[in-house]
Amino acid sequence: METIVSSHSLSSLFSPKPPIFRASTPSLPQIRHFSLSTAKPTSQNSRNLSLAALQTHPTSPLSDKKWVNCIQQGLAAIAVSLALNFFTVSPAQIAQASEFDVINGGPPTESYVVDDAGVLSRVTKSDVKRLLSDLESRKKFHIDFITVRKLTSKADAFEYADQVLERWYPSIEEGNDKGIVVLVTSQKEGAVTGGPKFIQAVGDTVLDATVSENLPVLATEEKYNEAVFSTATRLVAAIDGLPDPGGPKFQDNKRESNFKTREETEEKRGQFTAVVGGLLVIAFVVPMAQYYAYVSRK
Repeated sequence: METIVSSHSLSSLFSPKPPIFRASTPSLPQIRHFSLSTAKPTSQNSRNLSLAALQTHPTSPLSDKKWVNCIQQGLAAIAVSLALNFFTVSPAQIAQASEFDVINGGPPTESYVVDDAGVLSRVTKSDVKRLLSDLESRKKFHIDFITVRKLTSKADAFEYADQVLERWYPSIEEGNDKGIVVLVTSQKEGAVTGGPKFIQAVGDTVLDATVSENLPVLATEEKYNEAVFSTATRLVAAIDGLPDPGGPKFQDNKRESNFKTREETEEKRGQFTAVVGGLLVIAFVVPMAQYYAYVSRK
């Protein structure tokens, strides 16, 4: 087989065209070695120059690791910033979450106390459980005690107690013989509510007394354990038909004033005037009497 080669192909083999160079960008490295020849560079020369440029500025793996570390640190900072902006919880939100946690948690199954404020001791919880479990076994009345630090969703403890009663015992049959006692530690107040049968068994007198005496007076002195246990004792006594043990009074806990009354001040002033007058008389009369006795002897 014969191969036919055109003259145009032969001319292109013996007289190659010079390569076309494009304008280099500023990011390409500068060539340190220049040729003194005025002849145009061939393709072999351009290949050698490119290899020399790559050898002059090799790519370092350490620089790549630095870039990766910088990117990772930047992403971590952005993630922390977003977490602080979107997941920061204020104290008011914590208190409100605590209120709804108590409501959504339902009535306690192993005890009669939900100490969300964390102010009751283990002994108080045990004593209240023993007292109220005995009441439930005898009279079929169930009473739950709740302590919270602060109320933000409701105006006072009474509204919150009614909300808890409606959520825990939604029907009249379920909440007929149930009682709810709420103690708010920051506001130093409490509330007692319950179903119709519970309210009738306790009586309005004892209900009002526990709300105005046991809970607020003892809470003001931060005696939360005594406030809860004395309220439970008073409610149980009312249901059992026993005499009311009573509760503390605000005037009984009133501190004595260190200031004297007006009558005491006037009395002390009169005594002080008499003492000062007697001292002045002695200071003037005694020296004069001595002088008179001395002169009369001469």
